[in-house]
Amino acid sequence: MEPYALEMIGITKEFPGVRALNQVSFAVRRGEIHALCGENGAGKSTLMKILSGVYPHPTYEGEILLNGEPVRFKNIIESQRAGIAIIYQELALVPEMTVAENLFLSHDYMRKPVIDWDLLYAEAMRWMNRIGLHVDPQTKVKQLSVGQQQLIEIAKALTRNLQILILDEPTAALTEHEVAILMRILKELKATGVTCIYISHKLGEVMELADTVTVLRDGQSIGSTPIAELTQERIITQMVGRQLSELFPYEPRDIGDNILEVENYSFTADSGKKLIEQVSFQVRKGEILGIAGLMGSGRTELFTSLFGALPGKKQGIVRIEGKVSQIRNPSDAIRAGLAYVSEDRKRYGLVLGMDIIQNTTLAALKKLMKGPILDQATEVARTMEIMERMRLKSASLQTKVGQLSGGNQQKVVLGKWIINQPKILILDEPTRGIDVGAKYEIYKTMNELAKEGVAIIMISSELPEVLGMSDRILVMAEGTIKGEFRRQDATQENIMACATGGKNREQSAV
Repeated sequence: MEPYALEMIGITKEFPGVRALNQVSFAVRRGEIHALCGENGAGKSTLMKILSGVYPHPTYEGEILLNGEPVRFKNIIESQRAGIAIIYQELALVPEMTVAENLFLSHDYMRKPVIDWDLLYAEAMRWMNRIGLHVDPQTKVKQLSVGQQQLIEIAKALTRNLQILILDEPTAALTEHEVAILMRILKELKATGVTCIYISHKLGEVMELADTVTVLRDGQSIGSTPIAELTQERIITQMVGRQLSELFPYEPRDIGDNILEVENYSFTADSGKKLIEQVSFQVRKGEILGIAGLMGSGRTELFTSLFGALPGKKQGIVRIEGKVSQIRNPSDAIRAGLAYVSEDRKRYGLVLGMDIIQNTTLAALKKLMKGPILDQATEVARTMEIMERMRLKSASLQTKVGQLSGGNQQKVVLGKWIINQPKILILDEPTRGIDVGAKYEIYKTMNELAKEGVAIIMISSELPEVLGMSDRILVMAEGTIKGEFRRQDATQENIMACATGGKNREQSAV
């Protein structure tokens, strides 16, 4: 019988005070796509960092076999020479260098006293053609989309005699079109005998791509199962250790009067480009309003401009609780009772080098002052109260936010705004890149806030999420609202038809 392409046997890894992996074992066959699933903090990334040499031998216990032969990598270079490549969610490309330079950065091509640029560009074109990426190899990487950069990472891995490709949340920032391209390429790699380990919270992708699924929970292996024997619900149960009665725990509630009214709102960026055109809508107290639409539809631009976080010229009327409001900047928005959770939590929502307490109270410092001095006792007490409500998992409130899992980081961002007791909470991609358990807890928090009368605006690219949690749904395209649906009338089909121009607002309005 042919040996496994990869076996990891009894892997144990400890950090100070924490056992991240405890006797984890799994095996991967040659030419299969093997999904690795688990909540944030389950140990998936740690296991893959051991395999790729980031955590070298002997900083862990256990054994790794490649094609039946034991290996002990002392660094990343050794794992790469063995044909292992890992592509992280945060890509490891040099933005100021060209596509060709990035592809061959560690190859002999770039180490010669005189570089044969014609040969370099020709080789770059050959590899890009293989993955179906049609760009000039002299293009700087910073000019490409995230999806194109992801494909360059794959091409870079292919140039190194690739045997095992590890992808860690590869589609978190991709458009649907880019996801389809990536899936096609992975299936083609599989057909050529390349083994893929696929880490993702998007279980729909796992069900479509994977041959086998291994689930980790709390640093232990729950088991490996052929995909034919699994459903999404069973994977979730293995991941969280309990049944989730519903993926989207929507709770009916009393919905009050309009709290936000936007009339004939248009927005032009400083560049002169008109991003939003004649938008009108209302949001009511206690309502969860879903905002759907394709990438580039203007969803984020509409609400960042309303929040005062996007420089440019506004036209139209905005009323909050019946009064005309002039919001020039985020400070004005916060005073008016608005809060905004950005889609990019690491860039715009958190200060990664600061601890949980400092991040949680960052937008509410004026409320925690005694005269000119910050009341630190109150700051700690309020943070503890908020984080208990958010069900944050952390050993200490002094933990740096950059050390938390994605789900716990998102809870800190949300808690930062809850401490301000907002009237209107805007959530832009609130569950992007977090596991199903953390998603469920965020949905529960949304329900709790809505029951308290907070108006919630949820922008999301995940249609099941929009359908599952919204009382009402607006669909955007080309910088304007194209449709409006009640919860009971909305389907994925009619939302997508609306987003792509198949319906207009009048045909689908409430």
